[in-house]
Parts: sequence; structure tokens; C-alpha cells
Amino acid sequence: MHIRTYVRGGGAGTEPLQLPAGAQDDTFSVLDLAEYTKNRPWWRKIFGPSSGSSAEKYNVAAQLLIGGVTGWCTGFVFQKVGKLAATAVGGGFFLLQIANHTGYIKVDWNMVQRDMNKAKEQLKFHSSGSKMPPEVKSRVDEVIIFLKKNVILTGGFAGGFLIGMAS
Repeated sequence: MHIRTYVRGGGAGTEPLQLPAGAQDDTFSVLDLAEYTKNRPWWRKIFGPSSGSSAEKYNVAAQLLIGGVTGWCTGFVFQKVGKLAATAVGGGFFLLQIANHTGYIKVDWNMVQRDMNKAKEQLKFHSSGSKMPPEVKSRVDEVIIFLKKNVILTGGFAGGFLIGMAS
């Protein structure tokens, strides 16, 4: 299904319209919304053409409110999921210890020690280069630019996140 929107102004793809009697005779260009949205990024579809930094669109109070509310929601969910994950991991460890002490599981501690030493060597080898891949570096640069452009929003988010974690 294609939706056609008529936009004032001439140009390529103009079609004549039947105007009511007494209306001005203007030209309209046809804008095929299906084709128009295919060539736009997803964030432009959601936030519209003026989706620049929040500092350009909202006042300070709105930025703090948006950042604080989203931060609180994120912190609250993070806290609940963190408690659930800690309980699951701790409970699993507890059950494994009980199974080990009752004889259901026998641990070969020499093999564990050997595997730990091998993992340490691999970590030393990979961390000796300490060079970030270019993909990671470009993403980090994008995040830093976003944080610099939206300092108030980020501050509100950080404060809300801490309050959400505490509640």
C-alpha cells in the first residue's frame, strides 16, 4: 500500500489536482512516502528531520527530566536483573559445592590449575598489544562526541541511574 502526500511547490513528478471552485491554482509535487522512507535512516523516521543533539531541541529542565527518568528506569531494571543474576549464580555455586562435598562431583584440581595458567598466559599475550580495533575506537569516539553534545541529558541520566539503583 502506497500513501501519496501532496506537497506544495513544483518540481519533478508534479500532477494536476482537481481544485474546488474559487481555490487558488497552485502546483503540487507528489511525494511517495514508501520510497521516501526507504532511503532514510531509522532514527530520522522516529525522531523526524530535526533530530540533532538534545541541547538544540529542549531546554535544560526538559533535558534533566528526560535524562533522569530514563536513568531511573534503567537503574531500577539493572538493579532487579542484577539481584536475580547474583542469586542464580550464587545458588548454582552453592549447589555445586554441596554436590562436590557429598561426592556427586569429583573435581580434578590439577586440570583446573593447568587451565587457569593457560588462560593467564593468553590474557597476557592479548593485553601486551593493548591496541583497540578500529571498529571499537570509532564507536568509542561516537559515544564521546554524543556525551559532549548532550552533557545535561547525560548528567540527568547518571543521576537517575544512581537513584534507580538505590531504590
